[in-house]
Amino acid sequence: MSHDLLTLVQWLSPAFPTGGFAYSHGLEVAIAVGAVADGVALQRWLADVLAHGAGRQDAILLVQALRPDADVAALDALARALQPSAERLSETLEQGTAFARTVAGLTGRCLPPRCLPVALGEAASVLDLAPAQVVALYLHGFASNLVSIAMRFMPLGQSEGQGVLAALHPLITDLADQAVHLSLDDLGSCALGADMAAMQHETQDVRIFRT
Repeated sequence: MSHDLLTLVQWLSPAFPTGGFAYSHGLEVAIAVGAVADGVALQRWLADVLAHGAGRQDAILLVQALRPDADVAALDALARALQPSAERLSETLEQGTAFARTVAGLTGRCLPPRCLPVALGEAASVLDLAPAQVVALYLHGFASNLVSIAMRFMPLGQSEGQGVLAALHPLITDLADQAVHLSLDDLGSCALGADMAAMQHETQDVRIFRT
């Protein structure tokens, strides 16, 4: 195993201080209203978000940010403009800012605040890793965080939760392989249920998570 791979694993670990545990990506609303009530529904919800929502969109942005000639400032501006709600913007920007600040502290590099996939792409561009591998680990970390949130907020045991995550592995691999062949022209999102849940979360009376 290479040093660069271990570095990336550390950056995407739940222990890395991005505060990801505080962001449910609208999942809190979906659970509260009963749209996600068991492991089957959770897996379906996460698969839709990965394949048709922020997962695919972030994967494309991440691949573009990994390029040696990437205009990361322009990519960050685009990433911000693509967010469908105020909470989704704060989710990606606050995590990306915390990520960039911590990596800068570890490496001494100048890494400005960016949306999370762009921040990761800029930081990981110096690592000797295949873009598909970076994307797959990013998407796995994203899905893993949401599974962890679901296990804390709904009747979902650890074994069932891990089973949901394992069942998403083929999709994550496929999305990562596809993303390296896509361009900014392929950006788009149609995970309307997740987007609306994020919007509803902004005015939800009782909230545990920030999004």
